[in-house]
Amino acid sequence: MPPSTTKPTRIAVLADSDTRWKWGALTASRIAPGPSMEAGPQGETQVAPALDGFLLRGRATPTPRQLAEVGVRADSLREVTAVEFLRIMAQESYDVLVLSLVGGGVQAMLHGLGRVWEDRETRPVVVTGYVGVVYEKLADGLLLRHGADLVLANSRQDAERFRAVYDGVGADSSAVTEVALPFLGGAKYTGEHDPYTVVFAAQPSVPESRKDRTYLLDRLVQHARLHPEREVLLKLRSKPGEHTTHIEELPYQKLAQKLGDLPPNFRLVYGNMGEVLDRTDLLVTVSSTAALESLHRRIPTVVLTDLGVREVLGNHHFVGSGCLASWDQLDAGHRPTPDADWVARQGVAAGGTPSGGGSYESAFIPARERIAKLLGRPGGLPPLTPYYTPATAPGYLPGILARHHLGPDGTPLPGAPAHDKEPGPVRQIVRRAARGAYRHGVQRVAPVIRRMGEL
Repeated sequence: MPPSTTKPTRIAVLADSDTRWKWGALTASRIAPGPSMEAGPQGETQVAPALDGFLLRGRATPTPRQLAEVGVRADSLREVTAVEFLRIMAQESYDVLVLSLVGGGVQAMLHGLGRVWEDRETRPVVVTGYVGVVYEKLADGLLLRHGADLVLANSRQDAERFRAVYDGVGADSSAVTEVALPFLGGAKYTGEHDPYTVVFAAQPSVPESRKDRTYLLDRLVQHARLHPEREVLLKLRSKPGEHTTHIEELPYQKLAQKLGDLPPNFRLVYGNMGEVLDRTDLLVTVSSTAALESLHRRIPTVVLTDLGVREVLGNHHFVGSGCLASWDQLDAGHRPTPDADWVARQGVAAGGTPSGGGSYESAFIPARERIAKLLGRPGGLPPLTPYYTPATAPGYLPGILARHHLGPDGTPLPGAPAHDKEPGPVRQIVRRAARGAYRHGVQRVAPVIRRMGEL
């Protein structure tokens, strides 16, 4: 008899920005039970999971260019409203659902899904987590994610912090599952390139002020002038008019235009961070998750102290890493040495192995095993039970749900936007114009108003 083919795991990913789409889709591929193409124990062939992507319509909905830059495969990908997504989830049958959203979006979906699934015998395993370093709004973000079957922690340190928050408020912490960042990888750094390449990984909202961003850009350009033998790259997340996870009011591109004559060894670059790291000899940032990608490859990595080590910047997360340094030190030739114990606690390989044992790939095994166990649970899964309810947070939860056009019980509000088919050409033009107007307001009008208010 020919070997049988097992049914592929069906996974849905709902994301609200380019970075969260990247995290959600890559996480889905790593935690899906049975993703291997190798023959199973009875001769059956295990097949790759079927991945359907959904982009939550909003200010940060990624553009086609951003999606292409992420480079993550999906069997289908479409843009939806929150209400439309809930209707799809009421009709379709998935094994796993990854909610790769800001905390309020996760909470709204948990309540909405709880409503649409209340009469179903089976439902998907619901997974959520964070796209990178968690350095602010720890309690708020975690409690908004509570209620998912798995809340993924990207490191041993995060897992401990997550459980402490849940236990501290009397919420069930059993959903916290330790994994690693899903986009780590690439070739290990083996030595200097020709030319030696310094990359500054920019962030959309850190630092926030024009003064601080201009300072960092000036120092980067100064470093290029001091070291004409080096290639100095400013790695940007998005082009003007695009949004990513955070709003960027002052794009570095526009600040660079005002500097005038730039040295020939200084360039602005876009593209996949992994491809940029392939040619990087020194990664510099304020607090970007790119630092963890770089450390994973054992690339010399610096987290800047020039603007202070402060919670608002996120670089306080790297205290103890051995990576903190200033531009003055870098100009003088400093190369940092990361602390192995600190790095190991962050779920990256430079300090040994993720979570202190096993390979990077093995970091996702506990999540896969847990999902397989939940899918095989007799009688199906219990209802979703978020920590926040109309009884526990009556002054907070209704506002969170209303932003996604849901009532306090998770049902759509009257007049909630939803579409059964793709919008027509006129509606698409109007939508693009509205997004453009919003982004223009964020990046041009808002800074002017803020400066006028400071007069």
